[in-house]
Amino acid sequence: MTTITVAVAGASGYAGGEVLRLLLSHPDVEIGALTAASSAGTALGAHHPHLVPLADRVLQPTTTETLSGHDVVFLGLPHGESGAVAAQLGDDALVIDLGADFRLESADDWTEFYGGEHAGTWPYGMPELIVGAGRQRDALAGVNRVAVPGCNVTAVTLGIQPAVAAGLVEATDVVAVLANGYSGAGKAPKAHLIASEALGAASPYGVGGTHRHVPEIMQNLRRAGAGEVAVSFTPTLVPMARGILATTTARLAGGVDVAAVRAAYEAAYDDEPFIHLLPEGQWPTTAATLGANTAQLQLAVDERARRLVVVSAIDNLVKGTAGGAIQSMNLALGLAETTGLSTIGLAP
Repeated sequence: MTTITVAVAGASGYAGGEVLRLLLSHPDVEIGALTAASSAGTALGAHHPHLVPLADRVLQPTTTETLSGHDVVFLGLPHGESGAVAAQLGDDALVIDLGADFRLESADDWTEFYGGEHAGTWPYGMPELIVGAGRQRDALAGVNRVAVPGCNVTAVTLGIQPAVAAGLVEATDVVAVLANGYSGAGKAPKAHLIASEALGAASPYGVGGTHRHVPEIMQNLRRAGAGEVAVSFTPTLVPMARGILATTTARLAGGVDVAAVRAAYEAAYDDEPFIHLLPEGQWPTTAATLGANTAQLQLAVDERARRLVVVSAIDNLVKGTAGGAIQSMNLALGLAETTGLSTIGLAP
């Protein structure tokens, strides 16, 4: 295949920077325009000094003229801003939105959780999502628009969907509690994100069903085969830069054979290159996924409580955002899904 030219809007942010880090190792990509809003005119190295090969590149304003002419455009923009930019880009470009603008199918859900007018729904960029008897990757071949999932959504969905799809749990009783690294909150300066507040502390947010990822998780579980869905979702900021450790539990359906639970996960994920069901007795750690496009999973059945417990670990910036986006890019362009993506973590 000929070289793919890629532009990244919002290149000074965490998501945009992580896309660039991964693209630098992609054998088929040439990195083109890098754009930003308030950071336009500054060198990329001022924001991402670790991206040495691109450090001298000057960020340009995010305009249609700058982004046009590329084969692929990644949009790492604040929620609510991608729709207007994408509307001005032609169908000849593959546009991949790292934000939330096009993830939700329900306009009512968008209005309730994000506010404003719903921009529409794009093909959903979670290749491993169970959809009927197939996977979402089947719907990504040849598309020119992709909506990348939320990072928390990825961790929870990958953790519980095999049990939901196999009818092993009651989808009306799903509880997810997450430990989240601070990079998931973005780079904008906020008082509760400064070191004096964050170091040595763990603090919940989006409590009581208010987090914006709730409707997206419910949407995914319905696509995986659930009828009625109810999810209690509580994320917690913990003092680490990256990573999500999600503990998702659900009540077992009546008459379920405990031995069938692990078998369902093995059947669902044995052929997935980026999802690793660990050997029994070994539990996921976020450190093992840092920098890699991997999700580590382990499960147990609490027989006294009649609940399935699944723990999943991902790097929120890689498998949770940029890595999943590049997986989807590869599928859309007809490349091998794993191209340019590593499963090698950075632990310790």
